[in-house]
Amino acid sequence: MENYVNLFVKSIFIDNMVFAYFLGMCSYLAVSKTVKTSTGLGLAVIFVLGFTVPINYLIENYLLKAGAMSWLSPALADVDLGFLSFILFIAVIASMVQLVEMIVEKFAPALYSSLGIFLPLIAVNCAILGGSLFMQEREYVNIGEATVFGLGSGVGFFLAIVGIAAIREKIQYSNVPAPLRGLGITFIITGLMGIAFMSFMGIKL
Repeated sequence: MENYVNLFVKSIFIDNMVFAYFLGMCSYLAVSKTVKTSTGLGLAVIFVLGFTVPINYLIENYLLKAGAMSWLSPALADVDLGFLSFILFIAVIASMVQLVEMIVEKFAPALYSSLGIFLPLIAVNCAILGGSLFMQEREYVNIGEATVFGLGSGVGFFLAIVGIAAIREKIQYSNVPAPLRGLGITFIITGLMGIAFMSFMGIKL
């Protein structure tokens, strides 16, 4: 259990998708104008990462890796389908995103309209694919670790986008110099938030 807690905290603060690896910056900057839309997108990212990372873990370890299909037949022990990982990972992600899009459109049409094109674009969000690729690279020992990592990465993205949205809402009432208004001041704030999150790297887990 302690290992899972450590992995969860690390994936939120230390290995934050936005501030440590700068993944998913397009939707992070475009959708973070209001807290409401940022919350909706952040929850959608948590859902997608929480499901796609463990599903892709099973696909990787029981279908794609060299010898992964030996459970089907000893004759398949030498089969290596690793070259299909990108295609299958993206197919799983696209399926989950389509499910999220249908749910949001059904139960929160206002949020669906405000998110616009950025909701279906979660399918090509590099933070989502990055979660599965990090899972593949780090070779987690079981599906529990993969699931905790996926959820933690989603929560990290959620905190990042809601945090910047809250600041952007407040900064509308500030006297920002004209050349820095809009994305200019947002980039500066993002850099400062990234530096702040670097302080978590000193945590010993």
